[in-house]
Amino acid sequence: MIDRLVRRFVKDSDNVSDEHVRTAYGMFAGVVGIICNVALCVAKGAIGILSGSVSIVADALNNLSDASSNIITLAGFKLASRPADDEHPYGHGRFEYLSCLAVSVLILVIGVELVRESLNKIINPEPIEFSLATAIVLLLSIAVKWWMQHFNATIGKRISSDALQATAVDSRNDVITTAAVLAATAVSAFTNVNLDGWAGLAVGVFIIVSGIGLLRDAVDPLLGRAPDPETVKAIHDKIMSYPGVLGTHDLMVHDYGPGRRFASAHVEMAAETDPLESHDTLDNIEEAFKREDGLLMVLHYDPIVTTDTKTSEMRTWVAGQVKTIDPRLTIHDFRTVPGPTHTNVIFDVVRPHDLSLSEDELKDRIAELVCAQYPKAICKITVDSSYVSAQ
Repeated sequence: MIDRLVRRFVKDSDNVSDEHVRTAYGMFAGVVGIICNVALCVAKGAIGILSGSVSIVADALNNLSDASSNIITLAGFKLASRPADDEHPYGHGRFEYLSCLAVSVLILVIGVELVRESLNKIINPEPIEFSLATAIVLLLSIAVKWWMQHFNATIGKRISSDALQATAVDSRNDVITTAAVLAATAVSAFTNVNLDGWAGLAVGVFIIVSGIGLLRDAVDPLLGRAPDPETVKAIHDKIMSYPGVLGTHDLMVHDYGPGRRFASAHVEMAAETDPLESHDTLDNIEEAFKREDGLLMVLHYDPIVTTDTKTSEMRTWVAGQVKTIDPRLTIHDFRTVPGPTHTNVIFDVVRPHDLSLSEDELKDRIAELVCAQYPKAICKITVDSSYVSAQ
């Protein structure tokens, strides 16, 4: 059913890498969400008011908040599709993240209000009415929300949208919430135990918890979240797959919105190779990332002397020794400058952010290891920060 709807309302739906097609997917999902949530809000709101159930009214308001979030998400996709301009050379893709942020705040506000109303209902309980119509509306809501969860998850996965994946999780939560409201309403109607206010309280708390999770997910990419380890490994492996590449380091990935990623890295290649040949290889790698992954990559050439056996052996030894301090430590840009009385050993070490050793402590520890093996060595160490997850 989802594929039939997509083919009918999204032109060229198979070309998900196209920015316009992706925007069409997002707006289509937003419209479907608005229609479904408004219909559920009206139906459950009417039943909740007629039956006097605060938990059903709370669930209806939750659907209204979902409809509002769909509107914001739809606007986010539309604004994010705007092309780059002089003031925003990387485009407007982060509008999609801003829409997620607005939705999260809206959910939190509604959750707090529902908690307040439910606490009042617990203190001042009122009898509620349970009817077949109530059960039918709530069961229908569960079925619709279950379908919406599947719909948003499918579309979100197809276009790699965190916003739609979050909407899918929210719909799944609504299934659980509405089922709890149905159970509480039935118990309250057929027993002397009034669980209506408590069910409304549970719904409110559940909405707040979901809102906090969505808020965290929305803020992370705006603050510059590190790329996931799978992405880092894929980039690393792709660079290393090209002939002549000896190593890569200093990878940085910048996220300016879905489909708008930029990256840079240093690539180690033999200094003895013709620089024009090495440059051509780097050009080919950059073009492959752009063509195959939609990633604009900039690579820096680091020449490595491979004919100096002593330096190569020392580099391998030092690379192994730093891992005895912490297995995540790596070195690069290793070179030596021999002199009559000592040898300068120059290299960079990549320090994880959570390493217990300070930069100076790390330098001292590495220098002690190197000097114990090479007494005439004087270490000139530069400490780099890691901008990606450890490989």
